[in-house]
Amino acid sequence: MKSLILGLAFACLLAAPAFAGDKDPAASLSFVVVKDYNDKPVRNAGVVMHPVERNGQQSRGGLELKTDSEGKCSFEGVPYGKLRVQVIASGLQTFGQDYDVNQPTMEIRIRLKRPTGQYSVYDDHPEDQKNNPPKPDDKSDQKPQDQKPQ
Repeated sequence: MKSLILGLAFACLLAAPAFAGDKDPAASLSFVVVKDYNDKPVRNAGVVMHPVERNGQQSRGGLELKTDSEGKCSFEGVPYGKLRVQVIASGLQTFGQDYDVNQPTMEIRIRLKRPTGQYSVYDDHPEDQKNNPPKPDDKSDQKPQDQKPQ
């Protein structure tokens, strides 16, 4: 009987920290991902969360959520502090931004844009020519070849 009571007391001591709760506050985050141009939800988008250290470096590890058919997903137990959120969806620009988690409940609305054309140095860019007019040739002082001296 003594060993049973002693065993129960030991089990209660082990379980006490679980019931005491965490000292660090945690938040419940919900995300809504929509298309920027028509405000329709983006389903099956990947929402990646990474904690950010005080020096601005992204911590190792992280968590990926997937949006439902209404473009929503949520997660409870996010520790307060900086959080880097990246959203990846097929056919749309990748989104990335740091958030300061400082409330028990936060809803983050993310608007994904259409992809834009890529810039290439091999393409003609009229806007660049306005800013950088062509330089005159060094041969401009010379007479044309077909003219003969008089």
